[in-house]
Amino acid sequence: MTKETELLLLRIALPIPLRRTFDYLAPAPLPPAGCRVRVPFGRQSLVGLVIDHPATSSIPVDRLKTITEILDPAPLFPAALWQLLQWSARYYQHPLGEVLDNALPVLLRQGAPAERRPLESWRLCANSNTEIAARAPRQQQALQLLLDGPLSAAELREQGIESAVMQRLADKQLVEKIDLLALQEDWRDTLLEHEADRHQLNTEQALAVATITQAQGEFAAFLLDGITGSGKTEVYLQLMAPILERGQQVLVLVPEIGLTPQTLKRFRRRFAAPILTLHSAMNDRERLDAWLACRNGDAAILIGTRSALFTPFRSLGLILIDEEHDASFKQQEGFRYHARDLAILRGRLESCPVVLGSATPALESLHNASNGKYQRLTLTRRAGGAQPARQEVLDIKHVPLLAGMAPQLQHLMQHHLQAGNQVMLFLNRRGYAQALLCHQCGWIAGCERCDAYYTWHQGSRRLHCHHCDSQRAIPHCCPQCGSNELVGTGIGTEQLESALTQLFPQWRTVRIDRDSTRRKGELESHLQGIRDGHYQILIGTQMLAKGHHFPNVTLVGLLDVDGALFSQDFRATERLAQLYTQVAGRAGRASKPGLVVLQSHHPEHLLLQDLLHNGYGHFARTCLEERRMLGLPPFSFQALLRAEAVHREKVEQFMLDAAGLAQQIRALHPGVLCLGPISALMERRAGKYRMQLLLQSAQRPALARFLEQWLPAVEQLSSARQARWSLDVDPQELF
Repeated sequence: MTKETELLLLRIALPIPLRRTFDYLAPAPLPPAGCRVRVPFGRQSLVGLVIDHPATSSIPVDRLKTITEILDPAPLFPAALWQLLQWSARYYQHPLGEVLDNALPVLLRQGAPAERRPLESWRLCANSNTEIAARAPRQQQALQLLLDGPLSAAELREQGIESAVMQRLADKQLVEKIDLLALQEDWRDTLLEHEADRHQLNTEQALAVATITQAQGEFAAFLLDGITGSGKTEVYLQLMAPILERGQQVLVLVPEIGLTPQTLKRFRRRFAAPILTLHSAMNDRERLDAWLACRNGDAAILIGTRSALFTPFRSLGLILIDEEHDASFKQQEGFRYHARDLAILRGRLESCPVVLGSATPALESLHNASNGKYQRLTLTRRAGGAQPARQEVLDIKHVPLLAGMAPQLQHLMQHHLQAGNQVMLFLNRRGYAQALLCHQCGWIAGCERCDAYYTWHQGSRRLHCHHCDSQRAIPHCCPQCGSNELVGTGIGTEQLESALTQLFPQWRTVRIDRDSTRRKGELESHLQGIRDGHYQILIGTQMLAKGHHFPNVTLVGLLDVDGALFSQDFRATERLAQLYTQVAGRAGRASKPGLVVLQSHHPEHLLLQDLLHNGYGHFARTCLEERRMLGLPPFSFQALLRAEAVHREKVEQFMLDAAGLAQQIRALHPGVLCLGPISALMERRAGKYRMQLLLQSAQRPALARFLEQWLPAVEQLSSARQARWSLDVDPQELF
């Protein structure tokens, strides 16, 4: 390879934070685009992806290095997904190498072979007796779970059942280990739909199924706007049946891990086909095996959180996004993509329909439906004849509160509990108290690294900052005046649980938040206990607010949501309306009538009155009109530059330099507004000072052209090396 005409070049994208690719020499035959190669990079060795086979390079030949190893004989990504990833890097202004790396399972990033192992799973033996000694509750739980069919080892671990438990059952010849995918590899020929689990559709559901089914084999975007309890899941299931019968696959995106077990169970009851999950609680090997199973066509249905969007499929026939409004579909670190928005593009590239389902659609989705980009289908009736819950607002000004509960709410709880029903209380603050206060001098325990106070966690006897995760022991006395009169201020879920245990000792209480569900299996165990009636009083944060079906819950109380009424973020009212509607939807989902009680110091607030009397749909229309008048998204498009540094002057200098460049470039792009820079609402977090600069335009292409010219100039700033910074296109959080 001494002559230029004989040189074989590869253009490689590497997982580094630089917006460029790198040229390497390679022996013939060249691997196609989409294959992994190992290359020398400085003093290290990196795994990158082939992008192109250029004829020439801007780097002199004698300075080019040769690749170390070709890791794949064929591209890892199908053509449509490859195109989606490259488009995403351009749209979100993120380095291509990091975008591609983000789409790969960890083991493939490290250079492991793209080979699937058997999917370790368990099933009941033919003559299995599910009644075993009470002293082995985990074994009993495992046997009960397997009654619905085989489960993978990963799914069993999510329920808190480790491999040692399964091995003991295997030794008793009650269960046997299998490869689930090998067992069901012929699912296309023998797909079985369990008709006993199929529900009769009402007119609205049947119309939605018929309309979407007509779009099979071509792209179309549908917004399934159905009130809570209207049977959206049954619509999903009946949409999937003809897709699976054609031998195609289905991708189901859910907002969080907590919703995957119940979704998985419902789907398994309906279809005798390989159904896999993909989320962060799985280990690296399990994630790779699921990823490869979908790519090879061995899996029929994949249920996953946002990153599952980048899973390759052999033949993708339908994309479903449940709770499409949920903010967790937006990645907030690194590659800041929005899974819902990219799912629409993937559906277009894969020529398959995309269904966005929600009881409280995002305003962006409603706007897209109104301008014809999405077809809107509505479900206005609760399934099974259940009636919408009655709603009340309690004015708690001048009212004595017990752990945040007004006497009237306590009386209502007593009434519903005595009637044999369940009660759910929503409080979106975990811990025992919001802060620890000295009653003598007023000192408050503040985080040394953030402009925030420590939250008092009584269970762990620690003070915990929920912003930087730092912790410290609770002091025995005030460090300022020496007093031992330290008291909590503000209410958290721990304090509410303690108060309810004393107030209603005859009924069992369960608390569901991040603290009470840290160990594997705890969340599903608590949820199953609620469904089985073991708990009568439910306390929860947002984890309990969406997607769960508790037919015996007849009273829902929201203790304190006033903070969102006066937030500086223009999206706060939308999120509050969605949260209220979702939480309220947990009440009266079966034949029993439901009641929703909202406590507030501002019952006259227009947002609350609008929600109570007119519902989410009317609120959304009003809010969209307000945003149109103010020129806010979805009637404009935004990008947010965030920066942080240990020293305030360094982050200030960088942001001023970046803003100066923006003002210069605006002369060529007059439609782009530059707002800021300003300090973040919490200026200091995790020991670093934070600032932000907002860019906005009424036209998406204009903003994109501006960013393409501005970002390279920002990267060249000397002050850019003194601060950590990132760009967030279509930001969902401004503060």
